Amino acid sequence: MATQERPLSPHLQVYKPQITSVMSIIHRATGVVLAVGGLVLAAWLVAAAGSPQGYQAFSSLMGSLAGKLALFVFSACLVYHFLNGLRHLAWDTGRGYDIPKVYASGYTVLALSVVLTAALWWFGLGGAA
Repeated sequence: MATQERPLSPHLQVYKPQITSVMSIIHRATGVVLAVGGLVLAAWLVAAAGSPQGYQAFSSLMGSLAGKLALFVFSACLVYHFLNGLRHLAWDTGRGYDIPKVYASGYTVLALSVVLTAALWWFGLGGAA
């Protein structure tokens, strides 16, 4: 019995990126970042419960430029993932499946993610005071 060659499904090289596919990929990537960030949060709690020296070392690391950048990326991922999750929740109720609404909600999530992350850092760091 000879095996029949089946056609391969088109891959990323064939399709032009659309907001729907890009946002899906970003949603998954932000989920991974949030999982890693959860481990960092657990490490912070262990350091806080362990010793003053461990907590001070962890605080120094997170207060550095690299630590602040990591916190910024984590907060941006958290805001995006939350807002896109609300978008998916609306879809679960059967709303927003029209193509114009899908695109509008996608661009809304992107814009709100930028605005809310900036506001979080502006007010969180006392920039408005």
